[in-house]
Amino acid sequence: MNAANHEREKIILAAVSGASMLMARLIVWLLVTLLSSSTHSAWAQSEHDPHASPAATSPEQLGEVSFRVSCNVAAQQEFNRAMAMFHSFWFEPAKQSFTKVLEHDPECGIAYWGIAIMSMGNPFGWSINPNAPKAGAAAMAEAQRVSAKSERERDYIAALAAFFTEWQTVDYRSRVLAFEKGMEGVATRYPEDDEAQILYALVLNMTAVPTDKTFAHQLKAASILEPLLKQHPHHPGIAHYLIHTYDYAGLAEKGLPAARVYATVAPSVPHALHMPSHIFSRVGLWPEMVESNRASYRAAKNQLSGQTLGLGSYDALHAMDYMVFGHLQQAQDKAAKRLVDEVAAIRKVKVEDFSAAYAFAAIPSRYALERGDWQQAAALQLSPHEMAWDKFPHAEAILVFARGLGAARSGEVTAARKDVERLQALKDVMTAAKIDYWANQTDFQIKTILAWIALAEKRDEEAIQLMRTAAEAEEASDKAPVTPGNVVPLRGLLGEMLLALNQPAHAFIEFERSLQRDPNRFRVVYGASRAAEAAGNRQAAREHYAKLQTLTAAHDTERPELAQATAFLAKP
Repeated sequence: MNAANHEREKIILAAVSGASMLMARLIVWLLVTLLSSSTHSAWAQSEHDPHASPAATSPEQLGEVSFRVSCNVAAQQEFNRAMAMFHSFWFEPAKQSFTKVLEHDPECGIAYWGIAIMSMGNPFGWSINPNAPKAGAAAMAEAQRVSAKSERERDYIAALAAFFTEWQTVDYRSRVLAFEKGMEGVATRYPEDDEAQILYALVLNMTAVPTDKTFAHQLKAASILEPLLKQHPHHPGIAHYLIHTYDYAGLAEKGLPAARVYATVAPSVPHALHMPSHIFSRVGLWPEMVESNRASYRAAKNQLSGQTLGLGSYDALHAMDYMVFGHLQQAQDKAAKRLVDEVAAIRKVKVEDFSAAYAFAAIPSRYALERGDWQQAAALQLSPHEMAWDKFPHAEAILVFARGLGAARSGEVTAARKDVERLQALKDVMTAAKIDYWANQTDFQIKTILAWIALAEKRDEEAIQLMRTAAEAEEASDKAPVTPGNVVPLRGLLGEMLLALNQPAHAFIEFERSLQRDPNRFRVVYGASRAAEAAGNRQAAREHYAKLQTLTAAHDTERPELAQATAFLAKP
């Protein structure tokens, strides 16, 4: 019986003190059961309300972590709790927990190691926050000064210290590769230390190159994590890192088992509730993706108070971006618009996390592009204005791309060219800052807008060539962990261009290829339907229109595409 029920028992026992103790105990059992059921029912009912929050009295559920340290008993217990939060990327609470370890045992040097990791934020965005290395280096210096009583802990400290060495002059990737080498050494020296193996697998995912389609790092990480998941099914990091390991178009199906289990391991953590949707988005399971992020959004709702966002805001905004994406694929435009409006109402921000900045740019961009509202896209503006957008050129580029594409497809060529110029300037900033992945993304965004400008100016062959080059460049890369999917798949845009040029058979091939990489995306399924119909392939058209209806069975908006599907399928 948990603490809340125990307290209820005492109250109820006092109320029935006149009855026999045996009878009282029976009454207690019945009433506590009813009260528990009532609480559960209230929670279940709140699932229909995206603004509802879980009961404040819910016991903390972080999963099970056992990371042995040479500190006192209270410090050991708190260290395990801090590591459980770290493994689910609950950054600020984890940092506070590591600090509490030092209150229990000031000589517990490995706690400073934990603070150093927490100061970095999301391991898949470490290179972004310019303040992170300085804060982490300071904590790392304390870890080295205090040191630890065991050689194993000193090895952990040395491995992470390699990441902070000369952080002011050495580029991020060189430092993270040094961290990988250090963790490989720890994992090799201590083969029975599961935490060393788990952290090494995490770093392997951090250093994986998106353009490496052999998935060498990911498969090596999987070979470490898969056996450990069977041994430790309640460890939060194992399932979490397996999801990241398989968060690629060619691997996503392998990630479904971890995605199904992770949210049940650490349901107190917003990010743990969200992470399964990384796999759901890859395989096109839109209802599951929305529900996963609705739960995460509710858990993180307290971060969206007073229209002010702090450092922890990425949880809520990250979930909202995924929810908007999932709603739009199901033609749930009204549900998506409510979230778009909520984000637009936020004015006061203190955002230092790229995931949050990305969401601010991507959410309104998705809403316009996924619905094919090119004029709305052409009118997009960065919001909130008070945010330091100069810190996030790669986030701004998402919105500028959407705006430029909207302008080009609306025939506003002059405005589209201005957005190309802005994208080039942002790309230059990213290149100078060595944000290479996003600089490359911006390169094919530029080519895409230029392609549609060429189409508007009747330079058809040039338009197709530019669009094809952009699509192939996108496929050679992969989406970043911060996004449920690109705001528009470029192979799908190539299909739309070919369809506009009355080449439906060729367009159908491109739509089908796009669906192999990004399954069940509304615009691409619809495009394949139209292309097959125009090419005279009635069977393929029927199959894709039927699929569109299945995907949008719970739609809340009567899009024209759905009316067209219904009309086609009604024909004999």
